[in-house]
Formats: sequence, C-alpha cells, structure tokens
Amino acid sequence: MLSNKWINMTDTLIDNLSIDCVIFGFDNEELKILCIKRNTEPDLGMMALPGGFVYLQEDLDKAPARRLKDLTGLTNVYMKEVGTFGNVNRYPLRRVITIAYYALIKISDYVIHAGEDAQEATWIPVKQVPKMVFDHNTIFTAALLKLRERVRMEPIGFNLLPEKFTITELQTLYEQILDTKFDKRNFRKKLAKMNLLIDTNEKQQNVSHRAAKLYSFDTKVYESLIKKGFVFDL
Repeated sequence: MLSNKWINMTDTLIDNLSIDCVIFGFDNEELKILCIKRNTEPDLGMMALPGGFVYLQEDLDKAPARRLKDLTGLTNVYMKEVGTFGNVNRYPLRRVITIAYYALIKISDYVIHAGEDAQEATWIPVKQVPKMVFDHNTIFTAALLKLRERVRMEPIGFNLLPEKFTITELQTLYEQILDTKFDKRNFRKKLAKMNLLIDTNEKQQNVSHRAAKLYSFDTKVYESLIKKGFVFDL
C-alpha cells in the first residue's frame, strides 16, 4: 500500500528536469513559432519557448502534451521529440536538463492563452525570432532543422494548413519551412504525380483576387504509398 507521502508526490515537480516546446504555426503566408513572455525569475519579462518542469509521476511524453493543452486547449497534436539539452550552465539557478519537442498546429483554429507562468503568448515569424532566455534559441534552431528534415520525408506540413487549402498556400508553406523558392509549374507537376490531393470542387470565398480551387489531403492514398515505399520530396 502506498504511503501518504508517496501519494502526495504525484503532484511534485522535478526541478532539474524540464520540457520545452517549439510550437510551429502557419498564418498570413508566414511560418511562426509561439513564444511567451516570462512573468517569473530568472529573466523576468524575457521571451521564451513554452515549457515547464516535469511532474514526478508523469511520463516524459505526457509532459509536452500537457503543456500544449494548457496553452491552447489542444489534444492529439502532431508532436515529435527534438532532443535533449543539458549544458551545465544552460539554466542560471541550478543544473536543469530539458527535453525539447516540436508541435504543428493551425493558428487560425485556436485561441492561445498565456497560462499562469507567462505575461503573454504571441506568434512570432521564424525569421524574426528575438533573443530568448537560456538556450531557447539553440533549441528553436534544432527544432527547425528537424522540421525541415521531416517535411521532406512525410507530408506533415498539412498539419499546419486548414482542412481546405489552395495549391499556392501549400507551396508558400513549404517555401517558408525550407527557406527556398519553388518553380510554380514544377511544384504543381510533382504534386500531381503523388495523387495526394482531393479536389473539393470548391473555390475561395470573399477574396479580392481571382478565386482559386480548394483542395484537401488524401490520407488513404498517402498510407498506401507509404506501404509501397515513398518519399515526400518536393
């Protein structure tokens, strides 16, 4: 039988083990990350990645999901581990090891709230990420590199788009992630060969330019391609 002391420890934080999340979103033709402004020391008022300490009785892979839910209300979000960061002096008060993750969400679908340990939460374009606390800029860079590697292997970019999207929006997203420019014709030709898109027979509404066709992602086709051996390389 567990003692009362052990039962109470389920809500105890491990103050030398943390998680940090690089949360990517796509909005207004820009790839962005979610940053918070700290309301606690050390580095009060500085920008930081969302994160926090792990509970004693919490699986490591549950901690980032909990933190993301606290910030966004989201569950079942695409999330992958980036790596472990443990430089001796990465945290000024004591030795803290952190495990970093990146997540992909649709910005337009959710209202972000800062949570108890932040003054505010805001989306910042990846090309304008400011100086952040501790080693968070290093973690961000590592997460972006992981995303760039993964996006060429799997169509995970669709996690950043609305359910219905234009080809131009899809191309812009991949140009933002990979920091490159694609030839419009070649991009569409490669995409067409994959047969991954479903024509919704709908067009954009309430736009000032010529309305473009809307598409959705065909998960069944993708899953069948994976079984045969497939690389999503645009």
